[in-house]
Amino acid sequence: MPVEPLPQKEIEDRLAELPGWSLDGDRLSRSYRLGTHLAATAMVVHIAQVQEELGHHSDLTLGYNTVSLTVNTHSVGGAVTELDVELARKVEALAVGHGAQ
Repeated sequence: MPVEPLPQKEIEDRLAELPGWSLDGDRLSRSYRLGTHLAATAMVVHIAQVQEELGHHSDLTLGYNTVSLTVNTHSVGGAVTELDVELARKVEALAVGHGAQ
C-alpha cells in the first residue's frame, strides 16, 4: 500500500485525537516526562519495538526523565502520513502504561 502525505486539514483532525502531540513544521512531535531515568529508558525501548513492528523509525530522544519524538515519513519527502499518525497512536497508548505525562 503506497504512503501518501496527509492534507493539512486531515493532520489537524488527527491531532485533535492525540492530546499533547503537535505539528512542528513538517513533522508531528511530542515530549513525555517520566518519574525516573530508568522509566524513560524503558519507554524508549518499547517505542523502538513499536517502530520495528511498523517498519517506521522516528527521531527519538532520551533525556534524564524525558522522552521526545519527532515523526514524519522520509520516503514522501518528509511529509506527515497515516503511518506517522499510527505510530503516534501506538506511542500514546504505551505511554499510559509507563506513567508518562
